[in-house]
Amino acid sequence: MYPLNARRALAGAALIAALAAGTAAGAEELRYAHVGSEGDIQTRYAAEAAAAIAEATGGSVTVQVYPASQLGGVAEMVDGVRMGSISMGHHDFASLARIVPEVAVFNAPFVYRDGAHALAATDPTSSPALQAINEKLVAEGGVRIVGRIYRGARHISSNFPVKSPADLAGKPFRAVPLDLWVSMVKGFGATPTPVEVAELPTALMTGLVVGQENPLTMISANKLYEVQSHVALTGHMQSVLAVFVNEEAWQALSEEDRAAITEVLDRKAEESLQWANESQAQLVEELKGHGMTVITEQEGLDMPAFKTSVLKQIRADFPNYQPYMEQINAVE
Repeated sequence: MYPLNARRALAGAALIAALAAGTAAGAEELRYAHVGSEGDIQTRYAAEAAAAIAEATGGSVTVQVYPASQLGGVAEMVDGVRMGSISMGHHDFASLARIVPEVAVFNAPFVYRDGAHALAATDPTSSPALQAINEKLVAEGGVRIVGRIYRGARHISSNFPVKSPADLAGKPFRAVPLDLWVSMVKGFGATPTPVEVAELPTALMTGLVVGQENPLTMISANKLYEVQSHVALTGHMQSVLAVFVNEEAWQALSEEDRAAITEVLDRKAEESLQWANESQAQLVEELKGHGMTVITEQEGLDMPAFKTSVLKQIRADFPNYQPYMEQINAVE
């Protein structure tokens, strides 16, 4: 019996050989783009999903991943998938709102009970709300949501203590360059300032914005503790990302390969929930170790004030979300 490392090396070599043979025989190669950086759950998801898809399809489908905005920012990535120059990608559901505005409801703040509920409500095979919106995405944009990723709850980081919306009143705060985030940041009491993720550390360092919100994995992976002193555990959003594909590229695959890919993406979605849950407490301690002050309700964080203010703003800006939010709430 070979040692474990040797067995892994042999298995890896066998898979590479199989993939090479598949490519020579005309395997389909999918270009997969995303904006996540090294160390983030979304980056691990994409890398592991690519390897698992090649294995599950016996090498008939290979996936080349382009992380960290290598093929452009969010808008360029979505446009690339629509046009087919990029086969697939992932980002917040709201990144597809230029095609179907209502899809952003799946990123709405305070809409999910927890991470498990977020995954159940965004399952392309069983969520009534997502299935209805998916039909519109295919018809109007040639894009289909085929999976999702759970990255953990999103929290507020800043360079001063934040305990209520009053602490952010009138201050420039980073908003993901999407309408839903702009509305939410208004609900925080702050002045929304759109900043792409690749430019975020510089924007925080220079004071263009005084704070931002993201999962703890992203705050750690992007070393935002170097430019931020506080993190408030608001958990205002369950960060769930849509994995989407160009419809023509998807239909060009065999039914068997589509089924295999769907199974891989669903399994990896469940694993991403496990990764996020396991890392939460560890990340809090890690950020404290880097000098950040962590603020919870025990330290005076006023969660009812945030929830009331944010939901009031969302309802005012997006009244058409209400039927979908009711469907999401009904998911067990």
